[in-house]
Amino acid sequence: MYRFLLSRQWVILTLIGLVLIPTMIELGFWQLHRHQHRVAQNTLIAKNLRAKPVPVTELTSPGHTVPSADYWRRVTATGTFDTAHEVVVRRRTSADERIGFHILTPLVLADGRAVLINRGWIPTAADQKAFPSVPPAPKGTVTVTGRLKADETTKASGIKDLAGLPPRQIMLISSAQQAKALGRTVLGGYLEQTAPVPAGTSPELIPDPDHDSIGSHMAYAVQWWLFTAAVPVGWVILVRREKRDREAAAAQTAPEPAPANA
Repeated sequence: MYRFLLSRQWVILTLIGLVLIPTMIELGFWQLHRHQHRVAQNTLIAKNLRAKPVPVTELTSPGHTVPSADYWRRVTATGTFDTAHEVVVRRRTSADERIGFHILTPLVLADGRAVLINRGWIPTAADQKAFPSVPPAPKGTVTVTGRLKADETTKASGIKDLAGLPPRQIMLISSAQQAKALGRTVLGGYLEQTAPVPAGTSPELIPDPDHDSIGSHMAYAVQWWLFTAAVPVGWVILVRREKRDREAAAAQTAPEPAPANA
């Protein structure tokens, strides 16, 4: 009755179904893990943004790699801005997706060490090879509050073309790189400034990271698992239809019974 399942067509169809089922199950779990990661990240961001600011020296030191648990922790640093060694970071976007620069200014602490401060975003200049017009940093001793971030790396960013840049322009924020340029000790990581707020409209302070949206990963996970369930159901429906069609065709081609003798 079901010998047609041994045909080449049905063997191939069945094998495809057997491959699709575990593949779609795995894709569903992949989306589930992405959902769980997003939820955990949002929880971490919210927790660290709510935390009371602490001195930056409590969370980082020269050569220190900021762990993910400390990302976006609110910290304070008191010192004077070294605008002579100020640089801009290329290819950075504003809150409304405009391309421009981030201003990276060292803040020299009382002990002579420095911490890098990302003071915010400015638009791209007409001549991208020239150093843009940068709003001046506050003079004298200032206390900066900001979100702690880890040094940027080529692996994490995907940016590899770091050579041939115009003077005082960089692609990635690296405390080790800036320590060489400054000729002084620099704390690991950097701060995204949140206070003091600039007197004018520039630079634009970097907004808090999004920690409300969880994306559509859970919906995609459920979708993949529904597709998984649909494969065996569809296979059974096709088998029954094939069986019904074959039985109907056999009935049509069957010889009519001979008439009975009078």
